[in-house]
Amino acid sequence: MPLIAQNHLQFIMEVAVVIQFGVFFLLNLFPISLSLVLLVALVLSVGFTMLFGFDALFLFLPGFTHSEFTHPYGPLALLAVVTLLAAFPMMKETGINTRSLKILLGLMIFLITVTGGLMHRSFLLLWLLGLFLGFFIISKSFRQKSMFTVKRVILVVAAAVIGFGSLEVLSRVLDMSILSPVIRLMRIDQFALPSITMVVKNATLTGHQLGTCYWGDACQGGSEGYISLPITLIMLFGLPFPLFYGILVTKKDVVDYMLPGIFGVTFDFGYLTLVFLLVWFILVMIIGFNILQSYRKRREQGDKSYMGREVLLIGSLTAFLSQGLVGLFLMNRSFNGTALLTFIFLSALVVGHLVLIKKK
Repeated sequence: MPLIAQNHLQFIMEVAVVIQFGVFFLLNLFPISLSLVLLVALVLSVGFTMLFGFDALFLFLPGFTHSEFTHPYGPLALLAVVTLLAAFPMMKETGINTRSLKILLGLMIFLITVTGGLMHRSFLLLWLLGLFLGFFIISKSFRQKSMFTVKRVILVVAAAVIGFGSLEVLSRVLDMSILSPVIRLMRIDQFALPSITMVVKNATLTGHQLGTCYWGDACQGGSEGYISLPITLIMLFGLPFPLFYGILVTKKDVVDYMLPGIFGVTFDFGYLTLVFLLVWFILVMIIGFNILQSYRKRREQGDKSYMGREVLLIGSLTAFLSQGLVGLFLMNRSFNGTALLTFIFLSALVVGHLVLIKKK
């Protein structure tokens, strides 16, 4: 097979391999101390809070355009925040006062929740799911009492209902349909069934039936760009791939972007690629939890040299699982374009620890 990718699927696989080996190299080249991980996670958390905040502000300011950073970078913000949360128990054990940092992190979580929720409801689902998974993994890793009680779960559900209700009221008061959760649900109801029908009828083992994609007679039968890496990355290398430039959004093509990602993968790459993707998702999850257990045993035996890697793995695994669950099974948009690049990077961050475990 030539080294230069011939279609979207080959390009995705080649980029994934490069990123994986790059992460292997970085995780082994640099000493990943707890202080270094904390510093990077704190800088990223502050940066993403400001980025999402300004992006949400531009929704209400005339003359400014918003960039919708929550889809591609939301999982990375989750990675940074959960990494900080995972470091608190370790800092407490060493006698470090974390009160000020907890207040700052709580404020950032609140701001990201509000601003990200204003931008996209799918991000809000990813964010809340990620925080839930993060707290659960942290409690298990440090043998803490679970913070999830019936009362707290009810409060979270009530807060979510109030949040979505407030967005609907705000959208009607300001006459901004982009904020309305109800319109989004109506859109799913209007376009989801035709899209699912199209996928089920025309998907094959390696792609889809010729002539069933947007290009009509020029349809290649697979790797048409329904699932792709960022368009800017494809253009950077001058690759002659079909590009949509927003057609999926503006023209409501046969595979709606708000369908679960598994439908986009199935239509564009076929059932074989879907099976491979799901197996890879499960495999990365298993690898992550097994390595995390190994890190915990080392820490409990008095080995402090892996604490930085442990909190980084907790954040990476949480973000990977949250994005995978939302992108693959709820919203294709959380798994496509730049978000797909983020997903590949997060999976590499999890699997990258495998070499470190085997070194000693």
